[in-house]
Amino acid sequence: MMSNFRKPDLNAPRYRPKVLNVLNKELWKSFLIKYPQYKGLTYKNFKKIIGDSNRVLWENVINNRDGVELPESLGFIFLGSCYVKNKNKVNINYGKSIKEGIKISNNNWESDGLLGKIFYTNYSVKYKVQDRQIWTFVPCRYFKRSVAKEYPENWTKYVKVDDRMKVSRLYTKITYKNYLTELTNKNLVNYNEFDLD
Repeated sequence: MMSNFRKPDLNAPRYRPKVLNVLNKELWKSFLIKYPQYKGLTYKNFKKIIGDSNRVLWENVINNRDGVELPESLGFIFLGSCYVKNKNKVNINYGKSIKEGIKISNNNWESDGLLGKIFYTNYSVKYKVQDRQIWTFVPCRYFKRSVAKEYPENWTKYVKVDDRMKVSRLYTKITYKNYLTELTNKNLVNYNEFDLD
């Protein structure tokens, strides 16, 4: 579709929603009260430790096909491949459109038309989380950018998620399959086909 592209006005007034940051000095102070043995931990190092653990978490989500189970039974995060739901909606590539002056759509040719999405579910954990239906997961900017960079290169290794399937059911199937594989491997370690006793 070749049509003129009007460059967005970057100086126009914007609505910015109020952001609630959980990682603040009150959290650091309450952590020091709860764990007094870490009284020498500075706020800067506290933020760095949390940032490093989050980075390790999202790197494991990207590298493992089945994703990661969050600590304290908070749920699961994994990457999935999906088709675009609305075929009429144009996914505009703003960088190329601004450069060329015409509207250029991003058709995801390198991933065969599939989109990479970050999924979070807490419906298949061992212990049910109270008010789990109102929980949500919002990935940070670095996580989203890492997924955008890695997904087109390894898009075939991720699970295809049908838009009519419940994510919790899909994840239950994966974990059950892994359990059966581990059980089979454990039983085959000491197996000897020539031992008839």
